[in-house]
Amino acid sequence: MLDESLLDTPEALSEADRRGLLRGAAEAGARVRTAARHAVEAGVNDLKPDGRPRAVLIAGPGAAATCAADLLGTLAGAGSPVTRLAPTGVAPAAGALRWELPGWAGSVDLLLIATPDGTEPGLSLLADQAYRRGCTVVAVAPARTPLSEAVEGAHGLFVPMATAPYEQATPLTASAPGVLWALLTPLLAILDRTGLLTAPPDTLEKIADRLDHIAERCGPAIATYSNPAKTLASELFDALPVIWTEGTSAGPAGRRFAAALAELSGRPAVVSELPEALDAHSTLLAGPLAASADPDDFFRDRVEEAPALHARVVLLRDRPIGGLSAAPAARDLALSHDTPISELEPESGGEIETLAELIAVTDFAAVYLALASGA
Repeated sequence: MLDESLLDTPEALSEADRRGLLRGAAEAGARVRTAARHAVEAGVNDLKPDGRPRAVLIAGPGAAATCAADLLGTLAGAGSPVTRLAPTGVAPAAGALRWELPGWAGSVDLLLIATPDGTEPGLSLLADQAYRRGCTVVAVAPARTPLSEAVEGAHGLFVPMATAPYEQATPLTASAPGVLWALLTPLLAILDRTGLLTAPPDTLEKIADRLDHIAERCGPAIATYSNPAKTLASELFDALPVIWTEGTSAGPAGRRFAAALAELSGRPAVVSELPEALDAHSTLLAGPLAASADPDDFFRDRVEEAPALHARVVLLRDRPIGGLSAAPAARDLALSHDTPISELEPESGGEIETLAELIAVTDFAAVYLALASGA
């Protein structure tokens, strides 16, 4: 059962947070500012690109690199294709992973490497391969790692990853909030210089301010009844999250939330974008996972028997309700099957700011769910 007393006891949350996840979520704004400073010190603002790259290739292990590629591809739009290079190998270990450039990659393409590790031989080999092909190489990784030396040898640009002292003692979790922003922020600054998206220094500062604001609203000292992240974690404790997103930027936030739930709290989720989600998940909501399919047994032993798992829709939106929207149809479909629905919509602001808010709130929710369930 959900330990509700834990959620509203900051000291107990801190004691349960052995991986520093909650601290990483709370410090996301500070992490953005530190990462932006590292990018400036590495010379990102002095870059003078000769036009836009034909393609942007992103390589790195785990959910953080996947999410970064998803976010950057969404923000860049059709201006330049953003492709994640998926690794191959026999295990998800640093020494076993390998990356390969596509056959067409060459001097007009940009390779971005993002990793919270930096010891992967496959990424060092990829940097060397890119250099021989004439690709421009930029990497964000911990300082003084084999990858930093490989990028220097490839005449590329290396940006030290913004890390916190308490992260040195334990391996970094790829879906941890601090890891995402430490890797993503320099990449935003780099693609701003290439003209693929708009993320100048003042925009990065607005992102940091928005993340600070969410940390105040969703922090451990804020009670569950007025804390949207704790409320969402409580609602999802005995549920299968069915994540529906509406709006271009909400899609990556939903996929990030599903990945964080799996890695941080060990819970599955399904995700789809509206309006296609209404067809894709209509049978799911009408099946055995619907709340109406198996009403709660009055005689069930609530101490010894776990409650049946039922779907709960989580609607993430990045635009106001007014205008053309599938949200009313989504609510009608969920309620017609007695399926509860949770909704998150960010405050007004730029596209990257609203996206950052959706990610921050759902990151906090995933962390609270992990801590409350003992993951």
